[in-house]
Amino acid sequence: MTVDNRQRWLALYVLCLGSLMIVLDATIVNVALPSIREDLGFSETSLAWVVNAYLLTYGGLLLLGGRLGDLYGHRRLFIFGITLFTLSSLACGLSTTQGMLVAARSVQGVGGAIASAVSLSLIMTLFTETAERAKAMGFFGFVASGGGTLGVLLGGVLTDSLSWHWIFLVNVPIGIVVCTLCLRLLPAGQGGGGGGKLDLPGAVTVTAALMVAVYAIVNGNDNGWTSFETLGLLGLAVVLLGAFLVIESRVSAPLMPLGLFRHRNVATANAVGVLWAAAMFAWFFLAALYLQLVLGYSPLEVGLAFAPSTVIMGAFSLGLSAKLVIRFGYRLPLSAGLTLAAGGLLLFARAPVDGTFVVDVLPAMILLGFGAGMAFNPVLMAAMNDVDPSEAGLASGVVNTSFMMGGAVGLAVLASVAASRTDSLRASGEDAVHALTGGYHTAFLIGALFALVAAALGSALLRSPRPAAVDEEPAELVEV
Repeated sequence: MTVDNRQRWLALYVLCLGSLMIVLDATIVNVALPSIREDLGFSETSLAWVVNAYLLTYGGLLLLGGRLGDLYGHRRLFIFGITLFTLSSLACGLSTTQGMLVAARSVQGVGGAIASAVSLSLIMTLFTETAERAKAMGFFGFVASGGGTLGVLLGGVLTDSLSWHWIFLVNVPIGIVVCTLCLRLLPAGQGGGGGGKLDLPGAVTVTAALMVAVYAIVNGNDNGWTSFETLGLLGLAVVLLGAFLVIESRVSAPLMPLGLFRHRNVATANAVGVLWAAAMFAWFFLAALYLQLVLGYSPLEVGLAFAPSTVIMGAFSLGLSAKLVIRFGYRLPLSAGLTLAAGGLLLFARAPVDGTFVVDVLPAMILLGFGAGMAFNPVLMAAMNDVDPSEAGLASGVVNTSFMMGGAVGLAVLASVAASRTDSLRASGEDAVHALTGGYHTAFLIGALFALVAAALGSALLRSPRPAAVDEEPAELVEV
């Protein structure tokens, strides 16, 4: 199937629409949690499973989804993932019991993992020239980075105007459109061979390791980070990961060839992705809590407060970021973007209890918008451009896993730090609001440190494509 230029860009928009659904579902539910709890009778503890059920299956199956795409065809797996995600969204929206909703959210995570793991591979296949690939990845980066903010805004609108059921039901018509258009627009590649071997022992051990680790992390605050359950689960995750590495070094067709990480850009981009995701989660979730619990914003107002950063990310991701990568390579845009993001987090680390939007919120949002818009594109391109096309799905799954794990670990750790600092301030006599703000300040400072370390790693270790002359349009990446 030959894909002309117009069809390639239409295919990109469809892929981004499908990915937007998945990104939205990671945040859109947060605004609706109080309504879900009241309607279905969740307890404070069990309510967390509405989020965790999705996170566990999504994080645990990303690597397997990427490998399945390489073996059986990326288009086939993307359509299957979106279909599964759409049907489970319908089940979520129609849920009348706690068990039905949690089970449907688990299946949603499976569909989301499969579609996410192969979406970047499809983009790399559609766009082979450096300039166009940079623009395409920039557009995809805008959707990925801005989707979380849109989720908060859309969740507030749908929950306030209709009901919590519609935060899931809205996915159904979108999913039908995406699947229909994918059949018409995406090339029907067959993958690396449908009869190829699938490394089932490796798939089981790495998926189990990631799911156990995520389970321990998301429940660490409730169970205690030094509790027997938390430490035991983390220890089990380490053992399973060790078993996975042993298996991968011995099987003939490994799920994750360990030689992949001999590519310096792949290893560095994934390390940067872990740290950057931790910093961005500190921004997104902790800033939203500060706006709601300290400044008293409504869910809709929180979404509007993030709008300036989304607009800036859009401007960079849709054009400026691609031009920066073509002109300067990976290192400069990445390090500059992450440094700006660190500056935004530092501004939040001094936001007062009686802060105003224009003075105490907007400047930080602007810096973080510039930072995220500049950094997302070079991270993705550095991770994907270094590998053979036959391993593109695997590289996509690895980088997605790094982002998810970095975000999960970072959020859990920073939330624990914020809670510990808040408790300490309360014990020393501070009132509730000042103690809460002090806890957020500490977490924002650590998030800024994550961003600065990521900037330093990217600047020191990434191999950049050779900068192009101003009048040149580079045909391919040449590493220097």
